[in-house]
Amino acid sequence: MRFSEFYNLDKTQPYLDFVDIPLHTDVEVFLDPTSIKALDTVWGHELSSLLQTYFQKVLQLIQDNEHEDAINLLSGLSEGNEFHLGFSKDKSQGKGFGPSSAKLIWEALFDSDAVKSGLLEDIEDTALMIKGIGPDMISDAVCNILRGPLIKYTQDMCQYYNVPLIDNVESGKIWNAEIGQWEETLTSLPIAEGYGKIILIPKNLVRHSIAYDGENYYRHYLLPVMQEEHIQNKSPLVQLTKKQEAYVTKKDLMAKYGSGKLAIVRETISRPYVLQQYKSDKLQNAPKALRHNELAKIEESEPLRIDDLKDYIKELRKLDVGKNDAYKYEDIIEKILTVIFYPSLTHPSKQTSIHSGRKRIDITYKNSAHNGFFSWVSKHYASSLIFIECKNYSSDITNPEIDQLAGRFSPNRGKVGLLIFRETKDKELLYQRCKDTAQDDKGFILALDDNDISILVDEYIDTKEEQEFKLLDKLFKKLIT
Repeated sequence: MRFSEFYNLDKTQPYLDFVDIPLHTDVEVFLDPTSIKALDTVWGHELSSLLQTYFQKVLQLIQDNEHEDAINLLSGLSEGNEFHLGFSKDKSQGKGFGPSSAKLIWEALFDSDAVKSGLLEDIEDTALMIKGIGPDMISDAVCNILRGPLIKYTQDMCQYYNVPLIDNVESGKIWNAEIGQWEETLTSLPIAEGYGKIILIPKNLVRHSIAYDGENYYRHYLLPVMQEEHIQNKSPLVQLTKKQEAYVTKKDLMAKYGSGKLAIVRETISRPYVLQQYKSDKLQNAPKALRHNELAKIEESEPLRIDDLKDYIKELRKLDVGKNDAYKYEDIIEKILTVIFYPSLTHPSKQTSIHSGRKRIDITYKNSAHNGFFSWVSKHYASSLIFIECKNYSSDITNPEIDQLAGRFSPNRGKVGLLIFRETKDKELLYQRCKDTAQDDKGFILALDDNDISILVDEYIDTKEEQEFKLLDKLFKKLIT
């Protein structure tokens, strides 16, 4: 029983912004701290700050010999099962640094030369240097540290998908970075009868595993540096090829220096620049968001069917214009855009109120793009949010509709939006009106009719989800040239 099935959402995973978790067990995906830090958005920065402040507080307490406080802080990473991520094959059982293991983890941190030397800085570093900590534990710990914003995300998604929330639910421990403590409160969450409370995870945040891997770091970063050192020092481990070229095998180095996390710490302390290079490389090349069918394969759920997207285009064209089918029109547009713009655009909301409720926006997405068109836009123009207005009109789109969307823009929210409509008699005139708006510094509006939506779907299919969207790029450049 998946979340979408329990709540009769009538949507499969590709059309949902969150991981469609199985309520009886876990799905084998993880929250990766490196991928979260690579998310260059306001929300990404908020999540990264929570992770960094939490772990820095733990390390500071250990260094200050405030060990009971450190253990209590680690105990706050309780082994909750409301996230449903991890390796469990039966009932969800978290692997976080919970009460039963907090003291053991504290002892490992206290005894570690990586902590004493200041080498250990971030929670993901423990995957390289602290015995007993693996990717599932780090992922569960990240879930717990980010519980606060994930609860807010869950509430947003439940409102968006019309899932009932239950009031006065115990939140579990929420990390308060300002005071450096755990807090608990009563909140609103979905509770599935027979399964318990649920906290949803954005699907653009999950990965196959975490980016940091001790063996990878040791074999491909530390050992090559050590090989060069031995060659330069003409050590007894140096051998010669038939061409008299010097080399040292990794096997010989591991025989001499050992392997595993203790060896990694010992050899990194004298070469801290190697770790910094590893961390920089991982951040620059953070694992990409799982594609629709990658996630479907892991979940053993329905994959994205291209024919479904084409069917939506057909359904779109058959809709009557006018108010009677306005909601159906917006619904089809939302389904199409949620699929083809993922993972660039995420965290959708409908009928968002601004200006104290005096104005509403049909659909709003957060711009989370790492590459492609929306990434380019985010680097050059205010576009933390992308606004969508859907007009199922029989008449042409004119200045009032353009001004309406432009009135939703602001430097903080963003100044880029899509004005989606059925058709127009004079497209060039509409483009010119949008260009006038851009030149008056009122924002950037991309006007798209039914045919354009069909083109976007075709581009998405042809480019294999690379988020290029040449049509959007072409229309945007019309606005700025």
